[in-house]
Amino acid sequence: MFAKLSRMLTDPFRRSIRNKLIFTMIILSVIPIIAVTLLAAENNRKSMEAEVIGTNLSNMKWTGIHLGEQFAQLNNLIYTVLISPHLSDYLASTEGASIYNQFAAQKNILDTLNNLFYSAGNHVIGVELYLKEPGKLFTINASQNDLESSPVIPSPYKQLFEQNKDFVIRLTGAENGEFQLIRSINRFENREKLGGISLVIRWSMLDQTLDLIGRGEEHKVLIAGEDGNILYQPFGDKPSQELMLRVKQTDDGQGYFRTPEEYVFYNTIDPVGLKLVTIVPTSFINKSAQSTMHFGLIVGGISVVVSIVIAFLLAWRTATPIVNLARSMQGLGIIKETELPQSRRVDEIGLLETKLYNMSYRIREHIKTEYSMNLEKKTAELKALQAQINPHFLQNTLQMIGSMLFTKKPAESYEIIRSLSDMFRYVIRDPDDLATLKTEIEHLNNYMLIQKQRFSSRLSYTTDIDESAMRCAIPKLTLQPIVENAFFHGLENKTGDWQLNISVEREPNTVRIRIRDNGIGIRNDKLAELRKRITNQSGQVWTQGDRIGIQNVASRIYMHFGPSYGIAIDSEPGAGTTVTVTVPIESRGEQHD
Repeated sequence: MFAKLSRMLTDPFRRSIRNKLIFTMIILSVIPIIAVTLLAAENNRKSMEAEVIGTNLSNMKWTGIHLGEQFAQLNNLIYTVLISPHLSDYLASTEGASIYNQFAAQKNILDTLNNLFYSAGNHVIGVELYLKEPGKLFTINASQNDLESSPVIPSPYKQLFEQNKDFVIRLTGAENGEFQLIRSINRFENREKLGGISLVIRWSMLDQTLDLIGRGEEHKVLIAGEDGNILYQPFGDKPSQELMLRVKQTDDGQGYFRTPEEYVFYNTIDPVGLKLVTIVPTSFINKSAQSTMHFGLIVGGISVVVSIVIAFLLAWRTATPIVNLARSMQGLGIIKETELPQSRRVDEIGLLETKLYNMSYRIREHIKTEYSMNLEKKTAELKALQAQINPHFLQNTLQMIGSMLFTKKPAESYEIIRSLSDMFRYVIRDPDDLATLKTEIEHLNNYMLIQKQRFSSRLSYTTDIDESAMRCAIPKLTLQPIVENAFFHGLENKTGDWQLNISVEREPNTVRIRIRDNGIGIRNDKLAELRKRITNQSGQVWTQGDRIGIQNVASRIYMHFGPSYGIAIDSEPGAGTTVTVTVPIESRGEQHD
């Protein structure tokens, strides 16, 4: 059943190239549009995310500054008491002063605290002053204005003495949203703690400032203490303990982190060290981008429909001539039929394959001749010769000549121009298969003269040549590619001086040319791979690219002289590389310009 259904669905495409082309063009036109639409929607979401992050970081920064200013104002209220002369007088009256002086000092303290309470505003609902010696607690609020003795340190002030803190912010325990800001009273001479002053404050005094970052029920805005506990949250559900633990572990200052469901922004409130925290759900960003995404999907849908129509029309018009050609080929039989492999295609293209194979069979037989192979060989070698003037080398040389015209003597500039000219002339004149070793060395010397001028004293170039071997034949442009490889792979990545030596040694039946450099060498695995490639000759000169590499040089030597000759490579990482070229001692007449 499944096979039958599959055949019903695929037969219209197997038997008609028109249907195949229509289906392919629809797929090629629809998939990019769908991909672009989805990518645009995702980019829109990311841009919205970046905008939300940037806006919240900015809001957190300015809100933190405003909250710090509000807490600084509360601290200033406390400082008015700390610097009051009445407080100093009262502390002095506790040490042997008369009852009358003590009473007057207490009255002055109460007046000072009352002035602070009534001038602080509606958000300050209470003021307390506690002195450890003589154990007195002054309390001022809307329903109380008195002084009482306290034989033990009251709970709010224990942290000042036990933990040696200068200020504490704590919740009062009341459910109406209040907190205490407590600051210690220290002796000036030795910073001994004498007591503390506290303000009982409504959290609502911060609501107007917190509204700078609040965005309704979806956002959560809260203030946390140094221990990570929530001190005040005007609205919204409380976050999890795991999230508040991460907030506690954050550094001082401003930043944010992300969880799978939320973005959490935080900022430290100076000078009290509390954490201002804003929690934005991830769904908020997705909702903000939905309208743009819907619009993009609508545009994408319309584009898909238009693309399908256009693809159908183009495919129909393109496939119609092929269908007509296939119909006309059915009766074509110009050349005698031969035994052919059975084509697997059953559509118009399959018919064309069978008929055209018959027509081209005899032509293919003529193409497979020695003339074709020789032509391929000549074309490959000529391409190698003509491609050897590296564009980068030529550009660098011309730039160097331009610079020398202004900084060097004319004779020096002329010498470089002459060398470059000789190199060009050597490449483009008489594209013969072989050259003498003498002309090849002269070409290499012209190349090295230019390189010596480029790299100055850094490059040392020496030669050790047996003149009796200079008339032997060698494939044209054999040595320069090897030297270029020495520069590109060995010397350019080496610090310090560069050394390059060319030696020519004659043996009874062969000539060995060695190119040694002191470059970075070749790794053992790379060396093994390179040796394998240059020894695996298939008779083909060009594998890829438009430059002659060592494998190409080895192939040309193999074609001209046989498997007994070629290239050998020895290298030690960090010490340099030696390439040995071996050719027969065959002589060749001198070449002249």
